[in-house]
Amino acid sequence: MKTLEALIFDVDGTLADTERDGHRIAFNRAFAEAGLDWDWTVGLYGELLAVTGGKERILHYIDRYHPAFSRPGDLSTFVADLHAAKTRHYVRLLEEGGIPPRPGVKRLLGEAREKGLRLAIATTTTPANVTALLDANLPGGASWFDVIGAGDIVPAKKPAPDIYRYVLQELRLGPDCCLAIEDSAHGLHSALGAGVQTLVTVNGYTAGRDFAGALAVLDHLGEPGAPFQVLAGEAGGAACVDVAMLRALFAGA
Repeated sequence: MKTLEALIFDVDGTLADTERDGHRIAFNRAFAEAGLDWDWTVGLYGELLAVTGGKERILHYIDRYHPAFSRPGDLSTFVADLHAAKTRHYVRLLEEGGIPPRPGVKRLLGEAREKGLRLAIATTTTPANVTALLDANLPGGASWFDVIGAGDIVPAKKPAPDIYRYVLQELRLGPDCCLAIEDSAHGLHSALGAGVQTLVTVNGYTAGRDFAGALAVLDHLGEPGAPFQVLAGEAGGAACVDVAMLRALFAGA
């Protein structure tokens, strides 16, 4: 019988709704600071999320929406500097308390630790963003995670499986001992590509996407008095995602 030993969490859209009211706003502030008239609206940003990685997203935006943009001689440095400014603005938003965790996140993380499950992170966002989010909502929470796989630590970002393979290697666990929690199709494909079974909790940008292969698809992790809604798969009659539910899902996969 398979034994669940570790939970691997995505960050943006999974631990918190960071995309629309965090990263998008921070990108726009960085653009304005650089004297650019670029404006990533809510709808446009939803389209840009098809590209994983902030620097990659900026390059895609230039290619598709501003092909006549007068590119600087060192485009890579220009984009890296923009992205660094965006990260600074994002951290400031977090420090102002504007991006709380999604329902059930703090509860599940605490219970998982108490019941002996190891915790890890697999994300395309930068390490600074991960640390800032955890510090703002879970002081000392970064130390709860045995491995934080983030940013450019691997060459190919989600949906490539590289980040999950990296995290598994650092955990020294096989994929048959771990369960991923993701919010997007890219994240699901990344986890499954590394052989990691996955629970999906959608957000406003990812609801309605194809999550074939997920153990279950929920609208959030649930809280007492605020149960999750099952969008696909089975939850065994549970109302909140807890360790007992995850172990049952994992064992039945």
